[in-house]
Amino acid sequence: MNESQARKTIIEIGKLMYDRSYVVSNDGNVSIRLDENRVMASPTMTCKGRMSEECLAITDMDGKPLNDKRASSELAMHLLIYKMRPDVGAVCHAHPPHGSAFAVTGLPLDQPILSEVILGLGCVPLTNYGTPSTDELTDAMKPFVTHHNALLMANHGAVAYGNDLWQAFDRLETLEHTAKIAILSRALGTANNLPPDSIEKLIKIREKAGYLPESARCQSCGYLAETNLTCEFDGNSHNNSNGKKISFSREELIELLSQVAKLS
Repeated sequence: MNESQARKTIIEIGKLMYDRSYVVSNDGNVSIRLDENRVMASPTMTCKGRMSEECLAITDMDGKPLNDKRASSELAMHLLIYKMRPDVGAVCHAHPPHGSAFAVTGLPLDQPILSEVILGLGCVPLTNYGTPSTDELTDAMKPFVTHHNALLMANHGAVAYGNDLWQAFDRLETLEHTAKIAILSRALGTANNLPPDSIEKLIKIREKAGYLPESARCQSCGYLAETNLTCEFDGNSHNNSNGKKISFSREELIELLSQVAKLS
C-alpha cells in the first residue's frame, strides 16, 4: 500500500473505532506496514476520531522515527507483531468495552458459542498484565502472537491484526461483538457451546477455505472443557495477571458475567 492510501485508511479506521466507542479520548493506536522496513502509525496523545493525514508518524521496524511526527508510545506492540508475523500488514489496538470487561475480569474469549467466530477468528487468549509502553507488555504477548489473530490483555484492552487494516478492524469488531453476546447470553441464563464434532467440521472448513491455516488449530484448545476457562498450548496458558489459572462453575460464571452486564 502506498503512503497516500495508508494515510486515508488509518484516518477512516480511527474514526470508526472512536465512533463505535472502541476507544475514547487518546486511547488506542493503529498502524500499517508500508513495506519491509517502514511502518505508518497513529501519533501519540491524539484522539483517533480527530486525526489528520498530516499527523501520522512513520518509523522503521525498530521504532526509529522517519519523519517529524511522534508515534504512539505503544508502537512496540505493533512492531512485535510485525516481526513475529510476516503475514500481518496492519494492527488495531483498542479498549472495546465488552472485550475489555473480559480482560479486567481475567477471562479469555475461548468458548465455542458462535460458528462464525470459530471460522474467522478462533479463540482469543488472555495475556498476563504488562505495564503499557514497556517490555512487560510485549513479553506477555510473545507466547500468543504466532497462533492467534487477536489478544485480550489483562487489565488493559484488546489488539487485533490482519493482512490489511480492514481485516484487523474486522477482527477487533468480531472480538467485541462476541464478548457482548457472551455477556448477554450468560445474563439470560447460559451459553450453549457447540459440540466437539461441529467444532471439528468448522475447523476443517476454515482451513479448506483459507480463512485460517492449520497452524491456528491451537485456537480450538479449551473448546471441549465445559467449565475450565483456561487454554493451554506449548506449555503456556491463558491466565490472569498473577499467572494463576481461573476456573468457575456454571453458576459462578453466570453470576459474574451478569454483574459485568449490569455495569456495561
